[in-house]
Amino acid sequence: MLLAALSLSLKPIRDPVAVFLVILAIMLVAPLIFEKFKLPGIVGLILAGVIVGPEGLGLLERGSNIILLSTIGLLFLMFMAGLETSLDDLKDNGDKAVVFGLATFIAPMVVGTSAMMLLGYGWLAAVLVASCFASHTLLALPVLGKLGIMRSSAVNVTLGGTLITNVLALLVLAVVVKAFEGELTLGFWLFLIPALTIYTFTTLWGVPKIGRWFFHKFGHDESAEFIFVLATLFVVSYIAGLIEVEPIIGAFLAGIALTPLIPQLSPLMNRIQFIGNTLFVPFFLISVGMLIDPLVLIREPKSLVVAVVMIVAELISKFIAAWVTGKWFGFKFPSTMVMFGLSIAQAASTLAAITVAYEIELVDRTTVNGIVAMILFTCIASPLVTERWGRQVTTAEKNPQSDNQNKVLAQRVLVPVANPNNEDNLLNLAIILAKTADGTVLPLNVLSDREGKVSSEGRIQQRQLLDTAETLAHAANATVETIGRVDDGIDRGIVRTAIERDASLVVCGWKGYSTYQDSFFGSMIDNVALQLPIPVLIARFVKPIANTARVFLAVTKRQALSEEFPQTLSIAKMLSNELKTSLEVLLVVTNKQTQLSASELTKLSADIVIGQLQGNFIKEVSQKIYKNDLLLLPVKTLEARLRNRSAVGTIPEAIARSHDNVSVVVIHFPLSG
Repeated sequence: MLLAALSLSLKPIRDPVAVFLVILAIMLVAPLIFEKFKLPGIVGLILAGVIVGPEGLGLLERGSNIILLSTIGLLFLMFMAGLETSLDDLKDNGDKAVVFGLATFIAPMVVGTSAMMLLGYGWLAAVLVASCFASHTLLALPVLGKLGIMRSSAVNVTLGGTLITNVLALLVLAVVVKAFEGELTLGFWLFLIPALTIYTFTTLWGVPKIGRWFFHKFGHDESAEFIFVLATLFVVSYIAGLIEVEPIIGAFLAGIALTPLIPQLSPLMNRIQFIGNTLFVPFFLISVGMLIDPLVLIREPKSLVVAVVMIVAELISKFIAAWVTGKWFGFKFPSTMVMFGLSIAQAASTLAAITVAYEIELVDRTTVNGIVAMILFTCIASPLVTERWGRQVTTAEKNPQSDNQNKVLAQRVLVPVANPNNEDNLLNLAIILAKTADGTVLPLNVLSDREGKVSSEGRIQQRQLLDTAETLAHAANATVETIGRVDDGIDRGIVRTAIERDASLVVCGWKGYSTYQDSFFGSMIDNVALQLPIPVLIARFVKPIANTARVFLAVTKRQALSEEFPQTLSIAKMLSNELKTSLEVLLVVTNKQTQLSASELTKLSADIVIGQLQGNFIKEVSQKIYKNDLLLLPVKTLEARLRNRSAVGTIPEAIARSHDNVSVVVIHFPLSG
């Protein structure tokens, strides 16, 4: 009653500056308050929308400007959901992901439709509400990262299943909307199925092709990259509307199509998430709150009943789906509960669907209130359930040894910067590695005073290079410490800095070949790598690192059986995960050597299939690599010293020379490694 009385005494704010100021204040304060009480910030934004909206205090009207920004936020929300969904998750656990995806779609559809029809809902409205139960948002993913179980089987199955159930739920939305508008005719199906098939194929195949070309041509321009991503989002969403499919489906597909091109820890991904989560998505969440009438619970007790039925039906159906899948594939109960906890959260797709349904008057405000109540409940329950049972996931699934190796290796990554043409790629590689371990990037520029006093121009250039490196690291939200140094030699400056600053890894640029002088006297890279007691990544990039389509690790039998191989494989997995690419490992044995048995290969890696060939290493590797690969080749100091003091080694150099269109990273391990 107090809320109603206040709303009568207050008039809606009309001034656009004041409206924007109120919304900014909500975006700042609401999440901070709720997160202080261990509640998701999304809940605070929705409830704040209720308070300031037409049915609350009436401070804001849901006018055309708010609707416009809300629509952008809705598309952004679905786009970012697509960016978190990888097609590789389906490939890795295809059968399990398909089973869970279908189960977590069918069970909520059956239970939800039945429950809503018992409440008196019509057939179409009941089906649409049930489709909201079927979709889910992976709200508890940050919890998994903290627990170290992101790569467990149960999580991979849930990620793959999310793609299936969300796509199916969105398709149900498209069909129900057409049916409600009286346009679900034979002509609709004859148009929709071919159009949707062509549209989906073109988006998932064509957008990555265009994206790789664009990033290759204009990858040096960060603003152009971001605008290209935005343009792709809205073009694909607009075309979806042209073929009579909801634009949110296009936004979701655009995210899936672009996810291989945007590394999770890259500056571009950081910009997308920052703009989306800070500005556009909060607009959408606040506008959803403005749809809610809190007094309906008092005036219409049915609204409370609807909310309770929705919550119970959603929880029961999602548990059935997780339990059936877990039993079928022999998952332990904690893993099953992690699947359940991940799949109960309702946010992105649910809000999108119910907003569309409300705008075409398929459902009423009572239904919107019930859906929002379900969202509030599941957004709180999902992280709690996931964390409660995630702590009991077996140690084998967490693979802490690999995680510890990554953290030690990438704790302090030193990256010398001197050439503006390849600085971005080297820094991005260092940033990706450091962020996986919550480590620090150490950009270094060394000026040599061997031939006299350092010029002021040299000092200015040093500062510019380090400022650029710092900006790039901050854009990716990475911890960074820039280092400017004057020494009697660049190589000695790098070595001394690495030792003085306790670097755990060094990333160096490489042109891909050695000159006659390098071969005779040793190059700067040789002098650095052969003197350092830590691993050195010697990288030759021919295109932006974001354009990587596959991480390809090639090793000899000696390297596969060495003590450094687990660390080599760990680096390959780290890069594959963060670049969102497939990983292929090839073991080449000579004709005089015996191949490893299947059990021996399994001991080397239980979760990555290692291919094995017999023959000449250079020839076999050359036949297997493609232009968009990132080729990883390990080498050890002892091997390098036996080959004319080359830190790279003759074999990696021969491959790099003959494949000048392939990016190569040589992983150089110290003698003591």
